[in-house]
Amino acid sequence: MMSVSRRTFLKTGAAAVAGLTIAPSSILGKSFGHVSPSDKLNIMAVGIGGMGATDIGKMDSQNLIALADVDWSYAKPIFDKYPNAKRYKDYRKMYEEMGKSADAVVVATADHTHAIIAADAITLGKNVYVEKPLTHSIYEARLLKNLAKKYGVVTQMGNWGSSGEGTRKVIQWVQRGEIGEVRKVEAFTDRPIWPQGLQRPEKVDKVPKTLDWDLFIGPAKFRPYNSIYHPWNWRGWWDFGTGALGDMACHILHAAFVALKLGYPSKLQGSSTSLLTDCAPSAQSIKYTFPTRENLPKLALPECEVYWYDGGIKPERPLNLPNGKELNVDGGGVIMYGTKDTLVYGCYGHSPYLLSGREPEYVPGNHEIKDSEHQMDFVRACKESPENRVPTYSDFSEACDLTEMVDIGVLAIRLQSLNKVLEWDGQNMKFLNISPSETMRIMKVDGFSVHNGHPTFNKTFTEPFNALEFANELVKHNYREGWKLPEMPR
Repeated sequence: MMSVSRRTFLKTGAAAVAGLTIAPSSILGKSFGHVSPSDKLNIMAVGIGGMGATDIGKMDSQNLIALADVDWSYAKPIFDKYPNAKRYKDYRKMYEEMGKSADAVVVATADHTHAIIAADAITLGKNVYVEKPLTHSIYEARLLKNLAKKYGVVTQMGNWGSSGEGTRKVIQWVQRGEIGEVRKVEAFTDRPIWPQGLQRPEKVDKVPKTLDWDLFIGPAKFRPYNSIYHPWNWRGWWDFGTGALGDMACHILHAAFVALKLGYPSKLQGSSTSLLTDCAPSAQSIKYTFPTRENLPKLALPECEVYWYDGGIKPERPLNLPNGKELNVDGGGVIMYGTKDTLVYGCYGHSPYLLSGREPEYVPGNHEIKDSEHQMDFVRACKESPENRVPTYSDFSEACDLTEMVDIGVLAIRLQSLNKVLEWDGQNMKFLNISPSETMRIMKVDGFSVHNGHPTFNKTFTEPFNALEFANELVKHNYREGWKLPEMPR
């Protein structure tokens, strides 16, 4: 299955970066680990047919030395656009052959392969830019955070609204106490815009010659190819994606998460339209409860409830919201209810305002950029010496915690048939109220037909299975044979 073993390319890469902190000697400046702003980074990218095309397009003032994608038909326009970049299907072979020359890696594959591709790059000493959500599981997010800290590399998640002025305004206004204490936040998105709520297809399609389906599957459990999974529609399938929540919450909830220093939730409830074994539901809602946090200088941080809605569901319109005023801005919106005022903003932190009509002062900081400059902010940080580096917006010290919140929300949905408020120990990544003997079932088929003029419901369920074992596998995946993450740093 694997033409290149992880051990082989890690050994090669480790030798290549021995003695280097950030960049290869070919582009080192006068100070160790520093790249002159006028020099260009050498960048590799994995997953270039979708969002990866946008990301590397923002960085193509640099040297794109190698590109990898499992589907060369889907990736062809990007391969053609950058003819000087060496082409690969297997990122491991690319790392082995080109890792010595590379400074950074862009990862924009399906969610379920983000972590392993990024972790392997970090252990080779490479700076990494990874699309949202960073990971497919909670353990993966914790691992990337710790690896980034251990190796001292530059990191950034692709939730580009985090670099925008709107996000900075929200954080500054809230932490300055402009809306008072916040005990309730509501957020929504107009996604999904891809198919969800589907039963697993029984049909097996012929794999296109240009697609390496085994590589696409990667660490997930193998399943036969069907054209419904790829390209792009993988987002709705649990083995590959995280649904509308995973796609959009890192954009929509980022400002609120940072402003309120939410951290780990202590309780979770999930509800949705018909939940099937393999595919995310058409619409869902999640209630997070975050415990009291340490107060900020101008703001107390009491227990806070955060509500998420998708699939066309929106929260109730808040009082004083003008008639005709649309809450959905660029794909979603957030309402933050404070004891003094209510703050509303759109997806990506766009267009924040207070319902009172007040316009609080915004004091620009030392690192002012636009969200359109998000990817180049990553490039900028890669060129700075570690001693003087200004962190990127949404670097892994922050982005991994946000991703954990997203990933645990997915679990709230997938465990809803337990019919309880889930209690979560975030520090230790475990549920506190799922017993070792508890069982659960999930619907396999949700069919409906009419016979002799009468409605007939055809619902079938899985056999009962151990709930705690299932939950633990969602927290930390059991990878397919041949795929393995690095060890968690101590």
